Amino acid sequence: MILELTPYYLRSEMERVGAHPASFAIFERKSRIIPLKIFGILSPGANILKQEMLSLGGDAVVHKYAVNCKVERSDVILLGTKKHYEALVQKLESANYFGLQEVRAKLKDYLKSRKPEYIESPWGRKITFERTRLMGIINVTPDSFFAGSRKQDLNQVLETASYMIENGADIIDIGGLSTRPGSEPVDEEEELRRVVPAVKLLRENFPQIPISVDTYRARVAEKALEAGADIVNDISGLQFDKDLVKVVAESKAPLVLMHIKGTPRDMQQNPHYDDVIREIAEYFVERMEFAASSGVDPARIILDPGIGFGKKYEHNLEILGRIKEFQSLNKLLLIGASRKTFIGKALGDVPPDERLEGTLAVTALCVLKGVDIVRVHDVRENRRVMDLLEAVKCQERS
Repeated sequence: MILELTPYYLRSEMERVGAHPASFAIFERKSRIIPLKIFGILSPGANILKQEMLSLGGDAVVHKYAVNCKVERSDVILLGTKKHYEALVQKLESANYFGLQEVRAKLKDYLKSRKPEYIESPWGRKITFERTRLMGIINVTPDSFFAGSRKQDLNQVLETASYMIENGADIIDIGGLSTRPGSEPVDEEEELRRVVPAVKLLRENFPQIPISVDTYRARVAEKALEAGADIVNDISGLQFDKDLVKVVAESKAPLVLMHIKGTPRDMQQNPHYDDVIREIAEYFVERMEFAASSGVDPARIILDPGIGFGKKYEHNLEILGRIKEFQSLNKLLLIGASRKTFIGKALGDVPPDERLEGTLAVTALCVLKGVDIVRVHDVRENRRVMDLLEAVKCQERS
């Protein structure tokens, strides 16, 4: 009998074999092929990478005309284990040609980088990520796309937050500006009028719960942080208000940096991508570099690929299917898919109030893939799905 082992159970199976515990980490490094894609390598450099990987027992995928240099550049997909890549870094140490030192530096950084284990707010509240965290949505708006999330009365806000916290919310996200497709923004004073009292109310009643403020405006973020908010959740990736990056940097608040193509008013007008995953990843790299150069602590950045924000149905599905590629950027990852249009389409064009089961399926996928935060409307139902899956994952690790 031959059984293909589930990777999560490799360590427990090695224990059953009777292997020495000191060898476990060595075997784990050898056990999993990690496909790594590198973009735009000069063809001679691509050929060298392939030959070096073959010599180490791995391989590399290059353009069919790279071997005779009929193309100037080629993307390269490396196929190896962590052990192979560590050896490749050493072999490239003296390769000062064809851009291979840049490849070596990026590969070395990839191997040593780790995503943060926690984030800490300006107020000292800490969120750890040994499991997926649940962010509950409260919209203090009259026009957000899901009517069930709209809480315009402060008593409703307090009641909803209390229910969410009792049922397992790890973070409460307050938004005072609808960003549904086709929406027009309210003015800044109105957003302040909606958001700041809600943040103050929750902070007074729930001193320990982390609060996220969903805004792209610097002044709203500043006032919400002063009122006790912990996280700035910016759909614009620091694009819509040039002063927001300064507020985040000076406050040392964690920042959710989301991908968006266009603005809420026009983002769903036939969005196009040649390579949606690559383009979102390149956006993240550019936005993170901008944030860091402006004083934002890179360890406090959380990435959100922006499900539904300038994406077609097939784009959203591809993003969810390829979450691992965003995780390779070694940042905390947030997914906000709750009751969105692509779920309705997948279920037969059902309206937002009939998209709960689809949302739960996405949450389950995110937990299994190790997403750090899921942002949802229905806390109790999502918490139950998450708790069961976390119990399975704990069993795998035991």
